[in-house]
This record gives sequence, C-alpha cells and structure tokens, in this order.
Amino acid sequence: MQKNSIFILIFFSLFLSLSCQELIPDNPDIKGHLLIIGGGKRPESVMRRFIELADGFDHGKILVLPMASSDPPDVGEFQANQIKQFGAKNVSFLIVSREEAMQDSTLSKLKGVTGIFFSGGAQTRLMKAIRETPFAKKIFQLYKDGAVIGGTSAGAAAMSKIMITGDEKWPNKRKDRAFSRIEAANIITEEGLGFLKNVIIDQHFIRRKRHNRLIRLILEHPDQVGVGIDESTAIIVYPDQTFEVIGENSVIFYDARKARVALIDTTRTYNLAAYNIKMHVLTQGYQINSLTNKITAPVYE
Repeated sequence: MQKNSIFILIFFSLFLSLSCQELIPDNPDIKGHLLIIGGGKRPESVMRRFIELADGFDHGKILVLPMASSDPPDVGEFQANQIKQFGAKNVSFLIVSREEAMQDSTLSKLKGVTGIFFSGGAQTRLMKAIRETPFAKKIFQLYKDGAVIGGTSAGAAAMSKIMITGDEKWPNKRKDRAFSRIEAANIITEEGLGFLKNVIIDQHFIRRKRHNRLIRLILEHPDQVGVGIDESTAIIVYPDQTFEVIGENSVIFYDARKARVALIDTTRTYNLAAYNIKMHVLTQGYQINSLTNKITAPVYE
C-alpha cells in the first residue's frame, strides 16, 4: 500500500509540472519552411508547393540529398528529374559521405541553394553521413535564412530532434507484431537533424498502422507533439510554427502536454497509462499552430 501511495504521489507531482509546459520556439529568427512528406507517392501538387517555396520556378536552386537511400545515385537522379518535370529550372543531386561533410569544399556546393530535398530510405543512414557536421549546420543556416527543407519517408523522420529509427529494444519474435504494445522503454530513437525541436515526426503513418509507437514516444516525452503523416500527404511548417496539411490523405496530431502520464521507468518495459491526451485528424487545407494548438479549418466554396 505504501509503495502504491508513493507511486501515485510521484504520478501527480512530477507530471503536473510537465503537463503545464508549452512549446517555446527555439529559433524565433527562422525565415524558411519545412515541407515534410509521409512517404509513398509524391503528388504533383505537393511537389509543386515545394518548388514554389524554393523559388524553383524562377531563380531558385534545388538540391536533392539521397544519402538515406540504399542506391543514392539512382534515387538522386530520379528525384532530381522528377522535380524538373514538375517545373523546377535548376535541380541537381549531391551524395555526401561523412568525410566530405566535414570539408569546406563540400560546403561550397550549398552556395545559393534555396531548396533541399532529402530522399527516403533509412534515416539512420542519412544521419550517419551528416550528423553534427559542418554540412548539416550549413543546411540549418540555409533554413534559418529562408530556404525550404523538404523530405519524404526517412527524410521526414530525420526532421525531428528526437528521430524514430524504426527499431525496438525488445522486438517481438513475430514480425507482424512489431510495436504491438503501448509500453515504456522500448522504442529506439536517435538524434535527428533538429529542424523541429518539440515535434516528433512519424511517416507512412495510417497505412502502416504506426499509432502505437508514436503514442508511446509522446508519453515518454510529454513536452513533444507527435505528428503522424500518411503516405501521399505532407505538412508545410511555416516560420511561426503553423502546420498546413496538403495532399491526399490525413495527418494525425497527438498532444500530451496537458495529459496525465504514469511514471516512466526507462530501465524496464511495461504498459503505459495516460489520460487527457488530445488527438486531431486533419486533412488537406487544415492548419494547426503547434505552439498554441489553434486549428483553422479550410473554407470550402
């Protein structure tokens, strides 16, 4: 009984303070945009918005970075050509190794770039190449100065500071039961690119039924908002941290900032408990400000 009383006391005292937290913009000087696609088919309307934000129909310079792919040359060439087919005038791709990401000569290749697009593949592969390098810092500076940073699938997951790798610490023996429980201390994360400090991105979200893992992460990190983006769908992140949904399917928002979450012991796994979690299901045209949680619905004529 005494142990239960102590648990309940910690339950309400520790997470009462966490539940009152609000997101604070880490970089109020940001002038650029993010365009984050949940994977799958990339609709022309979505890619044309990326090109527009990069000024790619006129004088902009777009660079595809395909290092997440298992076949960077083919993927880089394919995606660069696709962006050209959608109307961009100046598009190329660049494959960067970790050694090259440390060199000034590689940084010079980012001069004048107004749009960066990260391919799909494995986000850990991308981060292994550029994490904490001068190349990654330069990309962030481009974003801060007004460039648009886009990505799909793995390139979407890497946008967050807390990056989902897709792996579990204690995977189930049956492959079809991966992420089958909402439990603590099981999801493997790494540090991502950090364009979003207070938001965790997940992709292929509805199609691959990835709700469990994103719910788990926001309960373990109640200062973070979880954003699950479905295939052929994207969010545009504006400088004021307003997210606009575009594309064919849905985006799910989970917000546990004012929820009550059971005490988390990161040394062992057990089912998590929480209540008063907010969930939004948004489609094309909806906007939500991630700092205030204010939603603006589209106006249909």
